[in-house]
Amino acid sequence: MNDDQLLRYSRHILLDEIGVEGQQNLLNAKVLMIGAGGLGSPAALYLGSAGVGQLTVCDHDTVDATNLQRQVAHSLSSIGQNKALSIKARLAQINPDCQVTAIQERVAGDDLRALVAGADVVLDCCDNFDTRHAVNAACSEFKKPLVSGAAVRFDGQISVFDLRQAQAPCYHCLFPDTGDANDGPCALFGVFAPLVGIIGSMQAAEALKLLIPYGETLAGRLLLLDGRSMTWREMRFKQDPACLHCQRRQATPN
Repeated sequence: MNDDQLLRYSRHILLDEIGVEGQQNLLNAKVLMIGAGGLGSPAALYLGSAGVGQLTVCDHDTVDATNLQRQVAHSLSSIGQNKALSIKARLAQINPDCQVTAIQERVAGDDLRALVAGADVVLDCCDNFDTRHAVNAACSEFKKPLVSGAAVRFDGQISVFDLRQAQAPCYHCLFPDTGDANDGPCALFGVFAPLVGIIGSMQAAEALKLLIPYGETLAGRLLLLDGRSMTWREMRFKQDPACLHCQRRQATPN
């Protein structure tokens, strides 16, 4: 790090748990973020300001006026602009150390697999069940840690799936892609504005802990927030022996 970086990140470096080595790990890190809306906005702002070296942001959507109630990385001047590009411009104003790649499409298939393969940590900040399962499948294939968050109405949730570990559960273990499970975007159900800020900021915190690395992550734990009473519940979960993603991951050598 140069003198400017030592000054910029001094409050991190002062923490014994991070120090110069941990901060350098952040500067060397590559993070993939799927979704640049309510969850992705605070997550990107904290990842960028904390000094993550490379951040790839994927979102096909454009900013509109209804987003500004909660998507704090965007502004009036962003309306009509692609959300990934808007976040890239915002982070350029905050921290030039963070090199942002904006992908202006809904990534899937081999494109998604390639992006996940090149990342150190993946953040699922999307708003639909199909994308979450696609991201989980790619993370499981390439054994990449996944930080997953969701928020709708007054209810939020967050967990970490550390798929570097053979016995770690994946998203599919917790939320199978069969049955009655379903979700939808905020446009259908509404969302309490600060809720996405809380969950998105926690996603950034979990990602940073994985990258430094330091502390105990939410791997194997699902935190559920009731924003009406501001109360948290914790649910612990294990790998599903019948999960095909986990079976394939265990069969693949490191």
